Amino acid sequence: MMEAFVLIVVRPGNEEKVYQEIIKDPRVKEAYRVYGEYDIVIRVEVNSIEELDSFHDVMLRKIKDIELTETLIASTYQR
Repeated sequence: MMEAFVLIVVRPGNEEKVYQEIIKDPRVKEAYRVYGEYDIVIRVEVNSIEELDSFHDVMLRKIKDIELTETLIASTYQR
């Protein structure tokens, strides 16, 4: 199992709509609307890098109001 944090920038005025769409995916374990450069931060759990690729390319890219994402893969240093 691997975890990743995805930082998301949304087209202004569409934050709630995008948030509601994202939390439907069972791989999304936490989601927060935040202040600052990004609008939404999510924690995703996947089984492999290929599943993370699929989550990003198939799920996130279909949401037209997402303008930008940055994905941070969690390390295993503290485990």
